[in-house]
Amino acid sequence: MVTLSFRLPEDQHERLRQLAEQRQVNINHLMEELVTQMLATVEVYSRFQVRAARGSAQQGLELLEKLDEKVYLET
Repeated sequence: MVTLSFRLPEDQHERLRQLAEQRQVNINHLMEELVTQMLATVEVYSRFQVRAARGSAQQGLELLEKLDEKVYLET
């Protein structure tokens, strides 16, 4: 496992702390969840781009649009 340090404005840290508290996890676990979600989103997006290049670009873009809508509705 790797340890990362990064800077956040105090207001963002407070919001993360509150979110972690609401979800009943610590900030470390919350950050792991957020990073996992972001990496999965990027990976799925890349797969759809490859499919769009191999097939119908229009169908691929339509699928990406549906995916974007779903991701934004879940957050």
